[in-house]
Amino acid sequence: MAERYEDCVFLNLPFDAQYEALLRALVFTVHDCGFVARCAREIENSGQVRLEKIYDLIRRSKYGIHDLSRTGLDRAHRLPRFNMPLELGIFLGAAKFGSRDQRSKACLILDRDQHRYTKFCSDLAGHDVRSHGGRIEGVVRSTRDWLSNQLVERGVQIPSHSRMVERYRRFRGQLPTLCSRTHLEPAEVTFNEYRNLAGGWLRANPW
Repeated sequence: MAERYEDCVFLNLPFDAQYEALLRALVFTVHDCGFVARCAREIENSGQVRLEKIYDLIRRSKYGIHDLSRTGLDRAHRLPRFNMPLELGIFLGAAKFGSRDQRSKACLILDRDQHRYTKFCSDLAGHDVRSHGGRIEGVVRSTRDWLSNQLVERGVQIPSHSRMVERYRRFRGQLPTLCSRTHLEPAEVTFNEYRNLAGGWLRANPW
């Protein structure tokens, strides 16, 4: 894929089953806004260290969306999960100390509740952390509104978040049929397959 740096959005999100519905809604919204979603799931290379994949994706993406809602204690080990805060730190470091292109980076930080981060990462004080409330509508609204602001300099106007929620519901309802045409199961599609299905639907259903 040959996406432009200024169109790529690095997704730093939980990959657990409970978050999957939000992840799918977020990927759809990124593409409905005219951007390209990038995340570690798209790269299948056992010979590459995971952190190197993250470095490369961040380097190639002007924008980043970071969801910190999974920083609580793991049920099995009673330890917090720090992957998302770590990747956010790498992104912010690239924006602070990187090349001219890297310093143009911008990011959206999400959480379940707007001020929860103050209890586990007070250094984020001053950043605009947005709450999605664990709901699809919240994810779509936060993502759409933030990307709309990024599009101002391009002179691009996009539909309201309520329209995007409606479009996502239509796509989600048609996903089983889209999958059956290519002999896929909706619950089993990979990140790349899902991104391609969403992109195809969006091309066939413009605003």
